[in-house]
Amino acid sequence: MTPSMATAAWVCVIAPFVGGILTPFVARLGSAARVTCVLAFSFVSAAAALSLLPGLFRPESLPIESVVAWLDVPIRIDFGLLIDPLSIVLTNVVAVISFVILIYCVGYMKGDPAETRFWMWMTSFIGSMLLLVLANNLLFLFIGWKLVGFCSYGLIGFYYADQRNYWIGGPAPSNFVKPSEACLKALVVTGAGDMLMLAGILLLYFYAGTLNFLELYATVPTWLAAMAAQPGMVLLVSLLLLAGPLGKSAQFPFHEWLPEAMAGPGPVSALIHAATMVKSGVYLVARLVPLFYYGYWIAEVDAAGWFFTVTACIGAFTAFLAATQAIVAIELKKVMAYSTISQIGYMMLALGAAGLVPGILVNGYTAGIFHLISHAFFKACLFLCAGTVIHAFHSIYINDMGASRQRLPLTWGFMLIASLSLMGVPPFPGFWSKDAVLLATLEANPLLFTVSLFTSGLTAFYTLRYFALVFHDKCRKPLSHSRNDDPAQADDGTASMRWASGLLAVLIIVSGGLALALEGTLHHAFEVNLSSQLPASFPATGNATGNSHIAVGALSVLVVLLGATPAYYLYMAGKASPDAIIASSTPVAVLHRFFWRRWGIDALYRRVFVNSSTRLATVVANDIETRWDHAVHRWLPWLVMEKSQRLLHRLRADTEELVYNVSYILIVFVMLLTYLFLGAD
Repeated sequence: MTPSMATAAWVCVIAPFVGGILTPFVARLGSAARVTCVLAFSFVSAAAALSLLPGLFRPESLPIESVVAWLDVPIRIDFGLLIDPLSIVLTNVVAVISFVILIYCVGYMKGDPAETRFWMWMTSFIGSMLLLVLANNLLFLFIGWKLVGFCSYGLIGFYYADQRNYWIGGPAPSNFVKPSEACLKALVVTGAGDMLMLAGILLLYFYAGTLNFLELYATVPTWLAAMAAQPGMVLLVSLLLLAGPLGKSAQFPFHEWLPEAMAGPGPVSALIHAATMVKSGVYLVARLVPLFYYGYWIAEVDAAGWFFTVTACIGAFTAFLAATQAIVAIELKKVMAYSTISQIGYMMLALGAAGLVPGILVNGYTAGIFHLISHAFFKACLFLCAGTVIHAFHSIYINDMGASRQRLPLTWGFMLIASLSLMGVPPFPGFWSKDAVLLATLEANPLLFTVSLFTSGLTAFYTLRYFALVFHDKCRKPLSHSRNDDPAQADDGTASMRWASGLLAVLIIVSGGLALALEGTLHHAFEVNLSSQLPASFPATGNATGNSHIAVGALSVLVVLLGATPAYYLYMAGKASPDAIIASSTPVAVLHRFFWRRWGIDALYRRVFVNSSTRLATVVANDIETRWDHAVHRWLPWLVMEKSQRLLHRLRADTEELVYNVSYILIVFVMLLTYLFLGAD
């Protein structure tokens, strides 16, 4: 099994890059050949990823490492792929869901003049993400990490010409954001976290002498002891290594870039939010969990516990923070963006909870990755459906939509299934994975459990709100005709758009039915894998009982009902006007304004970083560079020329007078010599 799995892993990584390189050449043969090339290589990558799945059922045969020498001089650097339960799960999430998204793109991007550039960015993005999750060491993980950021810059800013119809934000008088600004914001914010993470990687290498994951796990007692000998070093490395994942996964305080990432095409949002970029931070945290768990609970290095405390607290707070913004947002894709930030917070919360108390490592670890999988399915479906709806309405605002169920029946059905999973309604997978997160959090910290439970009520509220405003707003008339540019295209989109969205909806239903079996498989695989990674035994499971599962599940459903009821009353049934409630209640109006302004965090960042940088640039350009340019290139040359001319004039006048004086002296001297000479005679 080992050689075939290693080969499949290499094929999985290489295929998307090959497809991206060939795309501009194949495009000369026509649009059909270009699409066929992209889909073929993406399909090969997805098939190779699926062939790795049997490893989850035989975790005793893992991990598998396939290594090639990259550099021998002056130091040896090996590049290889690591196949273990975690990388298998992430590889399939990336490769399979990305392939479905590319199918959707065939109809969505048809006729776009920059379609070739789009396919190149998309395939490169997918390949970079697969490199990230399969790399066997932190060095090449970081290379894939930066390539993902670079490709996201190109995709978010795909409409870099900043045509008015691609602006996001608003409506007036609220500010709009142009695609070129949005991609730059994503690059700068995530780049800040990346540089901090790079510093942590370098410090880790200084103490460990390796960046290979398996070697780090095996030698953790040695290098962790050396690191702990330096006061504050373990805490510093923990925070630096967390900065990168928090940035990539849009967690507080690096979360403000993701809502603006909606400036790219609709499928790009699905790719970034569901399958790839934002999941990379969760993946890296999961990779680091065994190291810090050993440090905290086995080596008893107290500073290592901060890794879990910071991860869990930031995850819980970010989940709540983003949910409050989603309940007031009116851009459809921005609601989805806030939802993504919130759901990623749940994943971080579970991974953090895994190390807060002894005995729940596997439970929390499994819950975080299980929620990652279920979120990938329903959020990809939601974003693809959102793209279809926006195509039909030619508007990004949910209050421009409504009563469109009759015209978009398939999209309505697909989005309903995904929305129910997002809300956490049984038996959809979102319910089971969220239940696992809540249970692990309850065992770890009751306060964090309370925050996450309340956030699930907010999730139910904003989910039913956007769904009702898009499809059931009785104050608006249904679409009477197709609003698409192609008159032959139905409002539910092209065939590829319908098939891709429908396939994801089916996967949601199937995964919901198999959720408990999937969770059990993941739990066993991670338990075996973590046992082999840690150099000492650990308590594998927590003390949760069947009654705890039932109680948490029932409480979760109750909170969902409590959150969904006012949303149904206001937006689905239309029993009251939300605008009238806001206008009549000062506290509600204040809260609405506070959430609409994103807690003032984005404005603060703009004031501190953007506006200050702009002012500094103005000062440098106008007050410093202009004055120095005038002084160096104008005033100084004038001064030199003026003074030199005066000096030369004076020297010339002085020289003439000197000549006369010397002449007089010579004449007198000659006369004196003549007199003396004649007198001597």
